[in-house]
Amino acid sequence: MKVIETSGLRKEFDVRVRKGMLRREKRIVPAVDGVDLVVERGEMVGYLGPNGAGKSTTLKMLTGVLTPTGGTVSVCGLTPVPQRIKLARRIGVVFGNRTQLWWDLPLRDSFDLLRHIYRVNALEHAARLRRCRDLLDMDSFLDIPVRQLSLGQRMRGELTASLLHGPEILFLDEPTIGLDVVSKQAVRGFLAELGARGDTTIVLTTHDLADIERLCERIVVIDHGKVVHDGTIQALHQRYGSRRRVIADFDEPWQGSMDLPGVDLESNTGLRAVFQVDEVAPLLAVLTQQRGLRDLSIAEPEIEEVIAKLYQG
Repeated sequence: MKVIETSGLRKEFDVRVRKGMLRREKRIVPAVDGVDLVVERGEMVGYLGPNGAGKSTTLKMLTGVLTPTGGTVSVCGLTPVPQRIKLARRIGVVFGNRTQLWWDLPLRDSFDLLRHIYRVNALEHAARLRRCRDLLDMDSFLDIPVRQLSLGQRMRGELTASLLHGPEILFLDEPTIGLDVVSKQAVRGFLAELGARGDTTIVLTTHDLADIERLCERIVVIDHGKVVHDGTIQALHQRYGSRRRVIADFDEPWQGSMDLPGVDLESNTGLRAVFQVDEVAPLLAVLTQQRGLRDLSIAEPEIEEVIAKLYQG
């Protein structure tokens, strides 16, 4: 079932540009330029792009914050802006630089207020809160005012607040921005468990590509307001020629050569040789016959390299 569907989605902004000493000229800048997107129920989609590509603008149109300039958009069968109140009850939103918690109240009280705002049954609310408390390890700071929480603790609270009314879709804009390693692991583990359940659709925008590799099977890449890739990470690697690396460690300096199709020697320090390969098996068959071979390892291509190639293209 389609829970998000856009066709030719556009958003333009008027920008005033200085023209001479006293005059300013109006220019129309397309932030989102004809995005076609379909997301099925239960999917976890990574929405990527460089700064200014249109990621946050797209999310704001999907959640009813911004009115599109053109095209059509449907979320949970609703048109976001005119049906914003109905839509708000069916989606959850976390923006890394915005809060939906009450600054001077203990975290527990914020959760209770949100239950009344969304008119959630007390038993359902308690069950969801208990699951979030367990998975995000929040019991130690539930009674602390939000303003006294660390960034990692507050982000765990934001995630919980966005889920207590049982949304069908969760929109996450930079949910791990500025978090320490421990907090990132907690948030990623929680989102992975949530996605594995399959009852919540998740749309995630982030600059932390480790989030994408850990969580999302499908990625949509937007650049200059246009979708430039929609598919799996593996398809992205294939499209931009990413290659695996085979790392061979030797007991004594390796002086050999490797003349195999699809194999390039990247570096050789004597005791370690690094190869870039299209196919691993032929190289492994040769290396295992080499004298003094101590260890072999295979390194998958880094998604950062692939995304960089895509942006450059």
